Amino acid sequence: MRHQPPRLPPPEDVLEIGAPEQFAALAHPLRQRLLFALGHRPATTSQLAAQLDAKKGNVAHHLKVLHEAGLIHIAETRQVRGGTEQYYQRTSRRMIVAEPQAAGTAAMLAAVAQELDLSPAETHLTLRHLRLSPTKARELGETLAKLVEEAEEGAEEQPLHGVLVALYQQALPTSTTSSASGLL
Repeated sequence: MRHQPPRLPPPEDVLEIGAPEQFAALAHPLRQRLLFALGHRPATTSQLAAQLDAKKGNVAHHLKVLHEAGLIHIAETRQVRGGTEQYYQRTSRRMIVAEPQAAGTAAMLAAVAQELDLSPAETHLTLRHLRLSPTKARELGETLAKLVEEAEEGAEEQPLHGVLVALYQQALPTSTTSSASGLL
């Protein structure tokens, strides 16, 4: 049986994403999927390639980008057959994007879409627009964050589920009436 490192919690609880290299690292769906995969257990390049059905060289490249951006670290190394096997792990349990950028958000949503498409069980996806006061919006955001934070994890052998929570204020459409009125 292959060596599996113990299930260790990441060294930090929360990492706030804000550096340009972090946004660049988040701007690829495979890197998003790698971060999802490394959320609970350290893994090697080979293990991740098999789990994500990706080429080992491709996975190694994207792990290097994530490592250089400080989003993952080497949790353990082990000597095997004359080489060194590295186990990668996320640097934090949760990552919060303080000021989301379009490329990183698009990559995250693309990675989630891939996971939804591959899910063997029924998925739940809802988009709803609500009219909320700033106070109610803040309260809803806090309630959603608390709900996710307090969700109790099952045993190791239970299926892994993804949870994506987003609360945002919808942008107002830009008005085109002023430019059209000049043509009359």
